[in-house]
Amino acid sequence: MWTTQLKIDGMTCPSCAEGIEKKLNTQKGVEIKVSYPENIGHLTVTGKAKLKSLIKQIEDKGYQVSELDKAQENSNSSATPAANNGKQLRVAIIGTGSGAFACALKAVENGAKVTLIERKPIIGGTCVNIGCVPSKIMIRAAHIAHLQQDHAFEGIKKHKPVIDRKQLLAQQQARVDELRAAKYESILESNPDIALVKGDARFKDNKTLIVDQEHGDFTEIKADRFLIATGASSSIPPIPGLAESPYWTSTEALEAESLPEHLIVIGSSIVALELAQAYLRLGSKVTLLARHSLLFNEDPDIGAELHKILEAEGMTIFADTQAEAVSYKKGMFSSGKFTIKTSKGQTLKSDQLLIATGRPPNTRSLALEKAGVDMGKGGAISIDDHMRTNVEHIYAAGDCTNQPQFVYVAAAAGTRAAINMTGGDAAINLSAMPAVMFTEPQMATVGLTEAEAHHNNIETDSRLLPLENVPRALANFETRGFVKLVMEEGSGRLIGAQILAPEAGELIQTAVLAIHNQMTIEDLAGQLFPYLTMVEGIKLCAQTFNKDIKELSCCAG
Repeated sequence: MWTTQLKIDGMTCPSCAEGIEKKLNTQKGVEIKVSYPENIGHLTVTGKAKLKSLIKQIEDKGYQVSELDKAQENSNSSATPAANNGKQLRVAIIGTGSGAFACALKAVENGAKVTLIERKPIIGGTCVNIGCVPSKIMIRAAHIAHLQQDHAFEGIKKHKPVIDRKQLLAQQQARVDELRAAKYESILESNPDIALVKGDARFKDNKTLIVDQEHGDFTEIKADRFLIATGASSSIPPIPGLAESPYWTSTEALEAESLPEHLIVIGSSIVALELAQAYLRLGSKVTLLARHSLLFNEDPDIGAELHKILEAEGMTIFADTQAEAVSYKKGMFSSGKFTIKTSKGQTLKSDQLLIATGRPPNTRSLALEKAGVDMGKGGAISIDDHMRTNVEHIYAAGDCTNQPQFVYVAAAAGTRAAINMTGGDAAINLSAMPAVMFTEPQMATVGLTEAEAHHNNIETDSRLLPLENVPRALANFETRGFVKLVMEEGSGRLIGAQILAPEAGELIQTAVLAIHNQMTIEDLAGQLFPYLTMVEGIKLCAQTFNKDIKELSCCAG
């Protein structure tokens, strides 16, 4: 009897492995067990069969085969195999979003073999498919529509835009498909060290995943390291009658082929406000119910100012209001109607209802208890700054964890997790993490608010500069919003910035770099900023700590 391991490349699905087993196991004295995720065949021969003949039979089915030890010796890869007692490290990643792919690429670069597991028909996660990309396309289209009928320039005739929602949606989806193909699908096709398995993954133990597949099939995947990157999904509040109605989440709102005459939005944070304003600008009447104030967890100046701006655009906003019951009556010859009863005794009717009340982590189906992985509030996986869970070889990244739910945080976490899996040492520092909301004007923040600083016993000083003091805003005839900077008393260091302004997402990175490099307000005020740019507002706000802005010339140094 003799045994060996074969490296089998070219398999595209678990059925390929089954076909090889069926081919060889019918022969007397031959037994092979093939792992599709690992691309390895474990061969045992008790009869007279020759290795060369068995390899040829596999190759005749279109695969590339070699003995594993020889394959590793002859590998032309420039990557150094990740440390794992002399064997190639096996990494299993649950999810295919930005955190998952960032981890996969870095792990392969460091010599590991990666298996991605995805339960949905398409790969790429929330951002490219149903989040960042399609929402920003829709928001941009709504901005263009808004400018046609509402701008500040005399001499340019305003007119009501003609909206073809189906055409806008087709263009939006085409760009989503293009980016998914370029940034996700092509990576899988071109990287032989990354395999994809479709199905629902759950832990059997802390070294094994069970992946439930179609028709009752399942496969087991063993690995040396695991990354959980399963993202989050829309939260559905327990409002009586809601579950029986055809409400929207953000996914349906982004994919809708028609514009409702009247849309009611329940929610008051980023997703709710972005989509509410987009639908308002595309022509729907919009009513928004906020449990507290707008952007309750941000600096209160932001929510208060944005409330005024959105109401001035025509949105109806009910603050400190909750939906207590929902009913839906289907129309005989037209779309149905929603009826919402509120905590303030109101009865509101609309054509459509959008629920945007948060995004809890997708962790319930993972059987994390069988792997011994700890979860925190709401099912979020608890990780440290190295993306480690409480189980040494299991990591997590992205929206399923206790880290902020931003795609760039997920990607950075995925990369660092891979470095740590493969013997490195990489931490993530979120002390200067920017956050952006793409309403108009945009909201962007970094660092601490005054309230957060005081909670941490940090004495502060701050300044709020209305945009009417920023020359570029005056030239644009668009002065809604402000720049606010928070300084640590004593040291004079910038520790926080809150901006509500057009293109605030572009402005905020200046404050990010200033905080990261521990610049003082005086340092910032003395920097050269190009004139007639919006980012000059940060310099001007910094100058107001020591000067009266109204006494400065238009491009004061």
